[in-house]
Amino acid sequence: MTDTPDTLLDGTHTVLTPEYVEFRFTLAGLYARFLAWLIDALIVSGITVGLVIALSMAGFALAGFASALGFVLYFLVDWGYGIALETAWSGQTVGKRVMGLRVIQQSGVRIGFYHAALRNLARPVDRLPFFYLVGGVTALLSGAHQRLGDMLAGTIVVRERRLKAPSALGGLGGEGLLADPLFVSRVKRLSAEARELVLSAALRREELRMEARLRLFSALGTKLQELLALEKPAHLSDEKWTLLVAAALLPSPGEKPGGTARAVA
Repeated sequence: MTDTPDTLLDGTHTVLTPEYVEFRFTLAGLYARFLAWLIDALIVSGITVGLVIALSMAGFALAGFASALGFVLYFLVDWGYGIALETAWSGQTVGKRVMGLRVIQQSGVRIGFYHAALRNLARPVDRLPFFYLVGGVTALLSGAHQRLGDMLAGTIVVRERRLKAPSALGGLGGEGLLADPLFVSRVKRLSAEARELVLSAALRREELRMEARLRLFSALGTKLQELLALEKPAHLSDEKWTLLVAAALLPSPGEKPGGTARAVA
């Protein structure tokens, strides 16, 4: 696979699955991360100023303590903002969403509250002595562009790319399984991690060597039968079975327009 200029500029992170299939993620560069942080900092500052004004009007801020109150509120809002949004939005804040970035675990899966809390609570150390100098230097020296908070939480920040749903998925409408309410309802109940794995495999399968592709879909086919508690029809290959699951996961035209899906790269 040929590296794109962005890949060469930002670096890559490779994850090897138990089936010995490699997935490559494009690491976010410091410039993109800085712009995302700047957007988030403006939002946090705006929320903090609003809270200080509201508390002052309510009589909770004593004269001479407004600066101290603002300082304390800024850190509380900053922590809460980062932890809450990265947990709810699977590794994104407003700034990261605007810049097309996402925080994921080094294993390639989405982060949860634990990881979001660790990386955000470490921000005061990364900010030392000013303007994220410690965090910036650490990210520059780290092969995975990790600041101290990322090292502590075992996370990395990667770029997202918008991939067009393969034509094979759009041509599966005639399959009886997609019209089976039991099959569709069980697919819709798959966990977020399972959905991500299925869609990622469907979107990236053309990038894999044939041996790795067969190994991956063989493992996925068996796992999906277990998760769905359904037998794979004998006439379907493991790859076609997985693609049908992916097609059932895609929104119908009435739910959301467009034939693209988000994927980290």
